[in-house]
Amino acid sequence: MRKISLYGFTLLAALAAGLAFVMVDTRPAPAHLSLEARSGASLARDNDTLVVDIRRPEEWVQTGVVEGAVLVTYTDAESFIARIAPMLGPDQALALICRSGNRTSRAAREIAEKIDNPVVDIAGGMLRVVAEGYTPLPPRSEQGCMIC
Repeated sequence: MRKISLYGFTLLAALAAGLAFVMVDTRPAPAHLSLEARSGASLARDNDTLVVDIRRPEEWVQTGVVEGAVLVTYTDAESFIARIAPMLGPDQALALICRSGNRTSRAAREIAEKIDNPVVDIAGGMLRVVAEGYTPLPPRSEQGCMIC
């Protein structure tokens, strides 16, 4: 009985490791994609960058948002780009922020593969920005909040 459990555990561990290896994106990142730890204040005053908070509406309400950020929940690259394209200038940088940086790491890569603008993944997300002392503002409907 113990041998079966050990073999089962070993097989399960090997399958999990194999799946993790397959799921890791090993392609090189696009040259116009960067990971940056910008402060909330620098994001709020940077007119050359379109800052987009990709979290869900309840998250915007819970923690607040960076001043001037556009609020668009990220689901997929195509629909996201369609929503922000009218706001994004030809050479303007696009900075993405989420709660902790996990969602933006995936979204930024997907978007950078489809547009030529510089794409910035904000490292650490709102958790880092707030921890560094930035005071977020309540989200507003003019920014794109559907429940505000």
